[in-house]
Amino acid sequence: MPHNELDTSTAPLDISLLRTFLAVHRAGSFTAAARLLGLSQPTVTTQMRSLEEQLGRELFERQPRGVVPTSVADELAAEVAAPLDALAAVADRRGAGADQPPDPVHLAGPAELLCTRVLPALAPLTAQGVRLRVTPGLTDELLDGLRGGRFDLVIATTRPRGRTLTAVPLMDEEFVLVAAPSWAERIDPARVAAEGPAALHGAPLVTYAEDLPIARRYWRHVFGVRLTGQASITVPDLRGVLAAVVAGAGITVLPRYLCLDALATGALVPLLSPEEPPINTGYLTQRPGASGNPHVAVVRERLLQSGRTW
Repeated sequence: MPHNELDTSTAPLDISLLRTFLAVHRAGSFTAAARLLGLSQPTVTTQMRSLEEQLGRELFERQPRGVVPTSVADELAAEVAAPLDALAAVADRRGAGADQPPDPVHLAGPAELLCTRVLPALAPLTAQGVRLRVTPGLTDELLDGLRGGRFDLVIATTRPRGRTLTAVPLMDEEFVLVAAPSWAERIDPARVAAEGPAALHGAPLVTYAEDLPIARRYWRHVFGVRLTGQASITVPDLRGVLAAVVAGAGITVLPRYLCLDALATGALVPLLSPEEPPINTGYLTQRPGASGNPHVAVVRERLLQSGRTW
């Protein structure tokens, strides 16, 4: 037998072990899989040892923050995922009462996008009986929660690495350098176009965090230089950044979707219109396999349709 082929000829594999295996493979840790399955972590560990003994192969490499599947595990997951997902869907349909509504859909993502675009897009679904539980947060923490079963869907600002999650592009957000009219008049957008960041020297900077993440990316992409200096105001919510700049606190870089109304009314003025503004892609992410909750698919489809217009 070639080394990379699974030897399952000795005895039938226990379907409960395969179910646990698939949960570990998708969640990336024994602890997260245990939460998903309603088992204890020692039970999951024991089951995986039993399966490895049956197969005569190591399935997971233990690491400080979870496990990494071996090539043998990837092969087994590809073989059993579709049948186990189909079986789980049948079991969920049979087990649920006809008059029992689906569970709430647990959705997470950046607070600003959730409040200004996502919730208005999903609001009509409540008339269809869809229930939502929405959590704002930072992408890395939310993706950990998704792997661990806390969420059904996460809107991520970066594509997740590895094979434990699936991701599809949801939207592209364009970043724009803006200020209130009073600061725009003092700075003069024509000078920014001609002189670059030198024209912005002395203007107070309002940002999301101390390390100036969005502004630094804009400076690097548009001006080709590294942004130095400190922010005059930091607030970990871009809606707060928007409010401060509209009130005349200084300049900032914001996603265009967030300041669209302020630009339309003249409350904010673009200081530069580069031919290729920096763009960041947001991804709709979930665990592989079909969810037993039909409303997850409803929410997912609505988001993908609405995201095209954001």
